[in-house]
Amino acid sequence: MEACAYLVRPFSADCALARMPVKTLLNFAARRRPRPCRVPDGRRIYAVGDIHGRLDLLDKLLALIEADDAARGTACTEMVFLGDLIDRGPDSYGVVERLFALRERGSVRYLMGNHEEVFLRATEGDLRALRFLIRIGGRQTLISYGISEEEYRSLDYGELLQLLQERVPTRHIAFLSSFENWIEVGDYLFVHAGIRPGVPVEEQKTSDLYWIREDFLTHGHDFGKMIVHGHSISAEPELKANRLGIDTGAYQSGTLTALGLEGEDRWLIQT
Repeated sequence: MEACAYLVRPFSADCALARMPVKTLLNFAARRRPRPCRVPDGRRIYAVGDIHGRLDLLDKLLALIEADDAARGTACTEMVFLGDLIDRGPDSYGVVERLFALRERGSVRYLMGNHEEVFLRATEGDLRALRFLIRIGGRQTLISYGISEEEYRSLDYGELLQLLQERVPTRHIAFLSSFENWIEVGDYLFVHAGIRPGVPVEEQKTSDLYWIREDFLTHGHDFGKMIVHGHSISAEPELKANRLGIDTGAYQSGTLTALGLEGEDRWLIQT
């Protein structure tokens, strides 16, 4: 693998900050630095952002994570996929198949994303869900499951729905249906989109966990846990004092991001 194919980045001060006066620098750093949080001793977590059908990037990132994990020494290593495995990119089938096989490691967990939710509703026969799925990048998903371009163009929605139900393996449906809504590890809470401020985790609506944006993203106060999420695309990972957003728009940017956590340490791995 070419050395330029990835970045492994620790949390560090911006080089541009070196030109600031010391007092200004300290005040600025205090505002922007995420608060100290821990995962339990002996555990190492890799959280992976939205993949959206980019099997090529997933394979690269898995190799990078494996190398990074080996270089850091012995730990109980776990992976958390933050949802939105499918749609938009060219190989949703391949991504689901790869992660279905990866679960055999026994230390991998998966979160339900809004795209999985819509896809599953379509496979249950919901015609409105299929229409919406296509609006949010599902055309590429249908094609990856063996529906040809000619079939996609010529069939009506009802016929497409029937074909989708025939083509999606039952193991994929069972696998996606098993995904969790939230995962808590130490001081961190992993969710797909975010949480509703002021609502206990156990009382969060799935519609918020899968879809929330503005009310969560603009909330400036502590959530009680450090939230690790995807769903909302940013050019660079958003490392806030109360949340860590790692959806870097892999399907269009070519940058798939993972966040590593061990003790109080945090680092980024990117394709």
